[in-house]
Amino acid sequence: MAEQPPTDDPADTGGGTGRREWLRRGAYTALGAAVGVVGFAELAGVRDRKLPLLPFAESGTISRWAADSGRGQLRITWQGQSDEKLIALTFDDGPRPQWTPLVLDTLDRYQIPATFFLVGTRVRKYGTLLDGRLERHEVGNHTWDHIDLARRTQDEAYQDIDRAHAAIVEVTGRTPRVFRPPYGHFGGSAALAADRFDYEMILWSLQMQEAQFPHNPQGHARHMASQVTPNTILLAHDIDADGRDRRVAIDGLPLLFELLHAEGYQFVTVSEMLARARPPAQV
Repeated sequence: MAEQPPTDDPADTGGGTGRREWLRRGAYTALGAAVGVVGFAELAGVRDRKLPLLPFAESGTISRWAADSGRGQLRITWQGQSDEKLIALTFDDGPRPQWTPLVLDTLDRYQIPATFFLVGTRVRKYGTLLDGRLERHEVGNHTWDHIDLARRTQDEAYQDIDRAHAAIVEVTGRTPRVFRPPYGHFGGSAALAADRFDYEMILWSLQMQEAQFPHNPQGHARHMASQVTPNTILLAHDIDADGRDRRVAIDGLPLLFELLHAEGYQFVTVSEMLARARPPAQV
């Protein structure tokens, strides 16, 4: 049973002291809870990130757009669900002239399909890099300017994804069906916006680990091949950033392809992996 507050009746042993002591202890408890919340926020980086909470990025409910709210649900996938040994190779953040042609040349040489999650501003600037190069590949939306959608309102998230969608369609002639939020960060805003485009939200189950194998593409390829399991969605990049040598992963792609083919893996686009998923179990 919950503790009952003492009264201030003089008949109480301590007169008004009992109630005052109870209130004092309650104040300390509330202060401790507040400090705990602040401590958690510091630990989680929430204060620094200044995330817009309700009713914005963390809201999973629609406050507007009642007449245009998509399917009302969003599938989020980070690994396939088929009975086959499939792997979906994905490249984020392009296109960029230093990297994308190199990646496409390697994929062409080995006839490997991939899914490219494209950034709208770079599509506008470097879209010619993709001309005639996407026959076996899939394009996905990776926002207009690689912003963290977990910090954006519903309107901001929708407008950003919409702008990127329009650029990808116009420049590549392809309509993206898949979407990946930058950094893998998303809240209600991103989910609602993605649903309005009938997108599938795609994360990943394995990421390239270039930093662990500096100047060693072969070692990196062998390590990654050992980590792959059936229906892996593998995250790679066709740009370098922040001084990280992503060339290690790109240079190791031929060996990675050979090792995985030898183990019976088949490379597919993300959408093909989704299409080949096993039927859900009957309950």
